Amino acid sequence: MALPRVLPGDDPAGPGLNVLWLQSGGCGGCSMSLLCADSTDFHGQLRDAGIRLLWHPSLSLESGAEVVDLLERLAQGRLRLDVLCVEGALLRGPHGSGRFHVMAGTGVPMIHWVQRLAAQARQVVAVGSCAAWGGMTAAGDNPTDACGLQWDDDRPGGLLGEAFRAGSGLPVINVAGCPTHPGWVLDTLMALADDSLHAGDLDSLGRPRFYADQLVHHGCTRNEFYEFKASAEKPSDQGCMMEHMGCKGTQAHADCNTRLWNGEGSCTRGGHACISCTEPGFQEPGHPFHQTPKLAGIPIGLPTDMPKAWFVALASLSKSATPRRVKLNATADHRVVAPVARKTRLK
Repeated sequence: MALPRVLPGDDPAGPGLNVLWLQSGGCGGCSMSLLCADSTDFHGQLRDAGIRLLWHPSLSLESGAEVVDLLERLAQGRLRLDVLCVEGALLRGPHGSGRFHVMAGTGVPMIHWVQRLAAQARQVVAVGSCAAWGGMTAAGDNPTDACGLQWDDDRPGGLLGEAFRAGSGLPVINVAGCPTHPGWVLDTLMALADDSLHAGDLDSLGRPRFYADQLVHHGCTRNEFYEFKASAEKPSDQGCMMEHMGCKGTQAHADCNTRLWNGEGSCTRGGHACISCTEPGFQEPGHPFHQTPKLAGIPIGLPTDMPKAWFVALASLSKSATPRRVKLNATADHRVVAPVARKTRLK
């Protein structure tokens, strides 16, 4: 699927949102996720919203000298750059030179291109947790000195620095996720095209609040098991995965279970624990992803906003009140006991 070339009638200097997409240190998963957008006409959806994708390294037809010329015009301010989207972490090594990642055909490190282009852009968008915080690319010993655009894991700074502001006055917009949901990216771009995304629409980590003010826990199909603390004990079980299986859905900021992936799925619906991939530091939790660390039998990572004493009291009461149906179904890979059918009357 290649983006159509800019036609003679198209004017990149005219009305509309000029978007440049660059890929840095990462797997390209956010671009692959974007292609799963719930649309029969991906290009048409962008066009109808007034969004002009000037270039994408995997989707565009232009290459070589054409791209270098485009980048130079944007970096020099001769062509308007409304939104700079960066996918993947910024590789600062070795020794701050950035030469672990040199843009082909230019001899110039990617971090220098990003710095030049960010200085011209009206908005800068980090697409994915690698571009936002460093993500998986910055895990372990981080030999490439990978970081995010404006964050280095959970520390402000990154490549552009804590004080950076784009031409609009906004900091980097962090559309975090590993990968991002295509809806998060498209909704962000459409809000920018409509000039309806402002400082108050971003949370404390610069994430758009339309998805970051939700929790993965919201809409989870395992919520009845969570309420009674009826927990899964192995990957195929239907029960809540928080207590034993490492699920962080009660802490992770995202709308994955109310804005489903590919129209029908999510990590928890597929039987996988939420690893909180929209948060800084998710890549190194300090324990296996499929295990819940505990202290005196109590999970260390408690639900957002819940005091520890309340959780202990609630869990104790819930376990003692767990219906037999819920208890048996929690540790099975299918429903073994159905809800009892009773006569009911509306009053």
